[in-house]
Amino acid sequence: MKLLVVGAGGREHTLVWKLKKSSHVSEIFWAPGNGGAEGLAKRVAISPDSVTELADFAVDKRIDLVVVGPEAPLSLGLVDMLEAKGIKAYGPSKNAARLESSKIFTKEFCVRNSIPTGLFKVFTDSVKAAEFLRSSEARFPIVLKADGLAAGKGVIIACDLAEALAAVKAIMVDREFGEAGSRLLVEEFLRGEEASVMAVCDGENGLIIPTARDFKRALDNDKGPNTGGMGSLSPAPILRDGDLPIIKEKIIDRTLGAMAAEGSPFRGTLYAGLMMTAEGPKLLEFNARFGDPETQVVVPRIKSDLFELLAASAQEGIKGFRLEVSDEAAVSVVAASGGYPGKYPKGFEIKGIREAEKQGAIVFHAGTRDNNGIIVTDGGRVLNVTALGGTVRTARESAYRALSCIHFEGMAFRGDIAMEAVERS
Repeated sequence: MKLLVVGAGGREHTLVWKLKKSSHVSEIFWAPGNGGAEGLAKRVAISPDSVTELADFAVDKRIDLVVVGPEAPLSLGLVDMLEAKGIKAYGPSKNAARLESSKIFTKEFCVRNSIPTGLFKVFTDSVKAAEFLRSSEARFPIVLKADGLAAGKGVIIACDLAEALAAVKAIMVDREFGEAGSRLLVEEFLRGEEASVMAVCDGENGLIIPTARDFKRALDNDKGPNTGGMGSLSPAPILRDGDLPIIKEKIIDRTLGAMAAEGSPFRGTLYAGLMMTAEGPKLLEFNARFGDPETQVVVPRIKSDLFELLAASAQEGIKGFRLEVSDEAAVSVVAASGGYPGKYPKGFEIKGIREAEKQGAIVFHAGTRDNNGIIVTDGGRVLNVTALGGTVRTARESAYRALSCIHFEGMAFRGDIAMEAVERS
C-alpha cells in the first residue's frame, strides 16, 4: 500500500514512524514533511493548505490512503476532494471538521445535543463584548476564544477585567489570529483537571485510543502564555476506568449520532479536550484530528497495526476492531525555540539527537528541516522527546535524560512535565 501523510509537525512524524512499521505499507510520501523524514518517507514539497495540488498528487501516484494530520486542510475540504477523485482518506469532511474550525458551532452543537460543556456567550462586536465583561454577569477568571482556527493559540484565560478587555482587543480589533477573531466566544472558566480523549471514528462507531494529558502553558507551574503544547503524558492521570464509559456515552457517542443525524457523519479522529469537574466530564473543545503533542505519547503505546485501524475507519468500519495497548506510561517533552510562542529565530543547528535516542527515547521532529545533511531549527516547537516506562516516574526520567543530550541555540523547555502525576503516584 502507498500512503500520503499530510502535515509537517511532530504529530505527523509520529504517524509516519508508526505507519512505517506496518507490513501492509510499501511506501510513504510525506507532504511537506520535516527533518525527521530520512529512512521513513519521501518528502513532497506541497503545503498542507494546497489541497488541490495534494489531491492531484494522490491521483498521480495512485495513493491507497491519505492520512491528514493538521486541521487546516480538513477545514479546506481536502478529504471531500480526495473522495470525489476516488482516493480513500483518513479524516473528516469539511462539514464534519466544523467541530474544530468553529468553536461557536461546537458550543451550539453541544447545547442542541445535551453534551456537557461550560456556559458561554457569542459576540460579533467588540464593544458589546466589552460591555458584557464590565457587567455583573461576568465572572472571573473567564475564557475568551477566537472562533476559528488559530494554531492552538486563540484561547486566552483572563484573570480580571483588564486582561479580558486586552484579550478582546487582541482577538477582535487587532486580529492577532486573523479572521479567526471575527467572532468571539466568551465562556465559563471550568475548574478541575484536564484530560485528552481521542476516538478513531467511522461515522457511526468510535473507538477510544489511549488517553493523554497535555501541558499548554509555556512555563513551569502552568505559567506564561498558552502554546500549542509543551509536553504530554499518557495515560491521563485524572481518568479512572469508570470515567471512560461515561465520556464515550455522553460525549463521543452523542456527537457521532448527532453529526450523522445532521448529515455530516464524522470519520477520522475525534479529539475531546475535557475538564474533569466536580459535576463530571465537561467538553472544553473538539479537535477533528489527532492532538499535538498528545499523539507523541498515545501512538507509541498502541501495539496494534495503526494502518489497519486508520484504513478500517476510512473503509469498512471499525466495529469489532481489537485495539492492543501497552501498559507502559509515556512522557514527551517539547524542546522549543527561544521566544516561542512569540517571535523566534530559525536555522540553528541541532546537536545530540542520536545521543538522545541511544538513551532509549524516541525523538520526533516538529519544527526542523534538513539543511544539506545538517538538521536545523525551523519552527517554534522543534522536537518532541518521548520515552516509555513501567511507571510515569521512569518514563519522565528517561525523557529528561535524553533531552539533556540535545542542544541548539536558545533551546527552551519546561522542567515540570508530568511531575504532578509522579508526586500523586
